[in-house]
Amino acid sequence: MLQHAETPLRGGAESPHGVIEDLTGAEDPERTLNPAPSPTATPTANPAPNPIPNPAAGARELTRLLFDADGRDRIHTEWRRLVSGEAFAHRPGLSPAERTALSYERLRLVNDTVAGAGAEVLCYDAHRLAALHEWTGFIDGGLCTLASVHYNLFLGSLLDHDGYRRDLTAYTAMERTGTFLCTELAHGNDVAALETVAVLDRETGGFELHTPNAGAQKFMPNTSLTGGPKTALVAARLLVDGEDQGVFLFLTPLSDEHGHLPGIRVHRLPDRTGTPVDHCLTSFDRLRLPREALLEAAHGRLDKDGRFSSSLGNRRKRFLRSVGRVTVGKLCMSAGTLGMARAALAIAARYAQHRQVAAPRAGERLPLTAHRSHQGRLLGAVATAYAMTFLHRAVLDHWAAHDPTDREDREAAERLVAVAKGWITWQARDITIESRERCGAQGLFPENGLSELPLNVEGGITAEGDNLVIWQKAASELVFAHEAGPANAPEGELTDLAFLRDLHACVERIWQTRARTALRDGPSGDPVGRWNETSGAALEMVAAHARLAAADAFLAATTRATTTRPLLEDLARLFLLHELRPHTGDLLAAGHLTPAQVNALHPTTNHTLATLTPHLPTLTTAFDLPHEFLASIPIANPDYQNRFPH
Repeated sequence: MLQHAETPLRGGAESPHGVIEDLTGAEDPERTLNPAPSPTATPTANPAPNPIPNPAAGARELTRLLFDADGRDRIHTEWRRLVSGEAFAHRPGLSPAERTALSYERLRLVNDTVAGAGAEVLCYDAHRLAALHEWTGFIDGGLCTLASVHYNLFLGSLLDHDGYRRDLTAYTAMERTGTFLCTELAHGNDVAALETVAVLDRETGGFELHTPNAGAQKFMPNTSLTGGPKTALVAARLLVDGEDQGVFLFLTPLSDEHGHLPGIRVHRLPDRTGTPVDHCLTSFDRLRLPREALLEAAHGRLDKDGRFSSSLGNRRKRFLRSVGRVTVGKLCMSAGTLGMARAALAIAARYAQHRQVAAPRAGERLPLTAHRSHQGRLLGAVATAYAMTFLHRAVLDHWAAHDPTDREDREAAERLVAVAKGWITWQARDITIESRERCGAQGLFPENGLSELPLNVEGGITAEGDNLVIWQKAASELVFAHEAGPANAPEGELTDLAFLRDLHACVERIWQTRARTALRDGPSGDPVGRWNETSGAALEMVAAHARLAAADAFLAATTRATTTRPLLEDLARLFLLHELRPHTGDLLAAGHLTPAQVNALHPTTNHTLATLTPHLPTLTTAFDLPHEFLASIPIANPDYQNRFPH
């Protein structure tokens, strides 16, 4: 970790290398080229002029752009206000059991906010539902998980099927917490092959729910007695007269105030990394369920005589329809990790402004942000966080506006959600790790709010579809279902945002062409072999597709800015330049970049960083984190050292 220098610099008062020697023991080439300022000069991170005459007003405009503009009050304000309350204060030091119980207590406070039947309205409002995860994720990762399960997977699935025929009061009033049992111990990414069965009993009209073997145990649902009585939606294979009709959901009470119900076995899993949740293995021993336990819709119904009918002739499609809520779940997981990334950056940026290190001259001190090696990494992450946020807003809007009856429109919307989920959650992991590292040893202490964020992001990467798996599906579709471009080399300068955007489009086309060639030339009669030949290039194509979508969302946001437009354009430029670096070889080989432009990439990026450096506080203040939250994080405040008595 960077330490204070209370003794004279090792390089001596006149040495331009002294500050770097004090930090790392090594010389800094940049200081060799740029001698230290005179003793009377005020050290400054960057002499570039400030294009925003009022940084506070600039931060407010950026906040408005980041948080849905005119929709901010409807979508975000209630959740921001909620997590600002004392009940959501940062509480490090609790045991795993205490933290899990606290997450359930907070879930009830969330439910109080939506007030009973309002929970049903929340399930249908993807913007507000995602925002709930965005604002609670960095406060309490366990709560983020519980809210996603109860509101989206459980209540949302009930409502998407035949919820209108049911009394949902027990769940909307949180008398019973809802959970969702789909994944099995032996069936994760191939969950469509799950083995739990629900056998129709023609004598009673009900079902017998059964776990046939150890691998069919439901894996990871929150089914313990913590949090009070619970009811689950259980994904099981419907067997009618021995015929497999596909996977459907069955409403299954699990516990009451006295414990788990007969026929239900629950084993608590060991504590996992990140914020604890009461994850369990759950199985059923020929559990009798009534006829109304089956969730029905057009994709699958039983008439009064037990005859099965479906609008879908394919069992896999029936399964996908039954668990259709996972698409909104992807939006929620993306939102939760997005909030975590912004919170991590806000903490790291504030710490970097407060943490002082030795300057070249004896007696002088500089903030960490004075060093390009430090603030450059933070600014790069901030640019990515803005791109992630704008992409998430655009994808949410697209999802909310799509026509579910139009198959092509629906599939395109689902694919975009999956692509964005993978990209956003992977970027969030990088950002939270970077932010923790930039805070040195201080970032390892839970009280400083950073140490668990990367671990909680890992949960989002896996939940609602493992990123690599959902990208594989998107890749198989985008190889031919989408035409990347442009075909001709764009023209422009590295400072031109449109030119940079088109270069990213060229990268997508390069990888799409490679994927198409690999697929066509792959071994015939061997589907797995052909895809193995194709998948590497196809996944690179998906990554480029995601970056391009983020770039388009970012550039669209710059056009909505007024006083902050130059700043936002510089930040977009940094994002585009930074993401371009790994692809310069391909672009040069294809004639989209010249050698001179490749050589100019680093100085152009460096200049952009210098321009942005004075605005790091404004850019992170715009994340609008509650004052109460930041006040509870020691290193986010100037007096953090006073917490340690001398």
